[in-house]
This record gives sequence, structure tokens and C-alpha cells, in this order.
Amino acid sequence: RPPRPVAEGLARVGALDAFAPGGNRRDLLLQIAELHRAQRAAGAREGQLALGEATLGEVAAPEPARLPDLDRDERLGAELGVLGLDASRHLMSDHHAFLRELGARSARTLHEARHGETVLVAGAKAATQTPPIPSGKRVIFTTLDDGTGLVDCAFFEDVHAACAHTVFHSWLLLVRGVVQRRGPRSLSVVGAAVWNLAELVELRRTGGLDAVTDRLAETADAAADGAADGKPGRTIETAPGVRMNAWADLRTPGDDTARGVRKMWHSSPGSAG
Repeated sequence: RPPRPVAEGLARVGALDAFAPGGNRRDLLLQIAELHRAQRAAGAREGQLALGEATLGEVAAPEPARLPDLDRDERLGAELGVLGLDASRHLMSDHHAFLRELGARSARTLHEARHGETVLVAGAKAATQTPPIPSGKRVIFTTLDDGTGLVDCAFFEDVHAACAHTVFHSWLLLVRGVVQRRGPRSLSVVGAAVWNLAELVELRRTGGLDAVTDRLAETADAAADGAADGKPGRTIETAPGVRMNAWADLRTPGDDTARGVRKMWHSSPGSAG
């Protein structure tokens, strides 16, 4: 007999579809709530409920209400919220057509790009790191997952003023940068500008593709101006001849229990996002 919050989570992600009237998860959530209230009234244990006729005892299953079922976006949102992963389809699959309109490269085709070529790449942020570097410069590394593979991006200190907040505090990213090759199969993208992809998708819906291209041009120009005016960040000396940026990851490994918001990406200890 699962507690009600557990049963509702299982119902939202489809684990209890066998109990759902006609496969309708919204009806099942209502049924769980009604069973919970009925069992509480009958003196059942607090927070416990039964599913299925064999375990209902004296509590009869309510009739289906025939509510509108969860749509595909609601089901994906439930998977992300309950499981922390997109089980039914990749989150980026809804944005592939839009990215093709922008001329963005997928992770699968990025290996075709030349060294030094400027590209657009996008994806769901899988990880961020800002490791200590002896030079004292701060570099933000992030990995994007676009459903066809992974793209490694690096943002150096001269673009942090324009890019760092978006990189740390957005999940879906569109990055403009330059391809850097270090071998036949080893490459990364040095980021020069970055956008919250979710905001661009909404802008495409409300203002059209021209509004999106205007936004990309404005942000790219602002990032270039910030890079030209950029000043080196404050550094600290940790050993003779070794200087590191004051905002590099210096905390010891471990979970930050003070953070109550669940993230869908990994960040190294001490990272701002």
C-alpha cells in the first residue's frame, strides 16, 4: 500500500496505467485522491491507500470522471519532475525543427565542422564545471545533450559578463562559438554568446523567425562589446606561482543540502549553477 504522494507520482509517469480507467492518468489521480479520502473516513492509516479491487476491501473504486487525459507535454513534465529524466522522448526532440531553421549543428554532425568555424549548437545542459586553473583565469565548461550526442562547450573569462548567468541558470541553451579541434575525434566549442533556448522558442511562436534572428544579432553584438571591455577577475594565490580565480570551484565535494530546487544537470562542487 503506497503512501498517497508515491502513488500519485507513479500514476503521473504511467507506472499505474494498468489501474487507470481507459488509460486516463488524470482520472487515476482523481481516483487515488477519492480512495485516500474514503479510507481516511473509514479509519485507514494516515497517508496510506490501496489500489486494485483485490486490496480495496470495503472501499469501492469510484467511477471514471472522464477528465481530459494528460497531454504529451504534461507527461514529459511529469517524467522530469518525478524521475528526473525524459523517458518517453528526448526533451530536445520538440525543438529540432526550430534549430534547423536557425542553421544549428547537431552533435552528430558537428564533427564535419572545420577547426575555427563559427557554429550554433544547442541542447539540454547535462553538466557545468568551473575548475581551478593555475593561470588564475576562470573557465566555465558545460556539456549539452541534443538527443543525437553530447557537445562540450567552454566559456572563457572575456565573455563571462554576457554569458555566465545564462549558462548557470538556464537548462536549455543555444550557443554560438568557434570549433576547436584537438585531434581527429576530439573537439569542443569555445562559446562567444549564449541564449536561453526556451525563451527563443517562445519568441519564435509569438514573433516569428525574424524576431529570433534579431534577438540573436543583438545579443551577439552585446557579447562582443563585453569581451572587448572585459577585465581579468580577482585571483587568489594558493601556492607559490599558482594563482586561481576567486570564483573557481573550491568547495569540498558533497551535496548542497541548502539547495531545495532540483536540477536536471550535474554541477561541480562550488559551481554557481
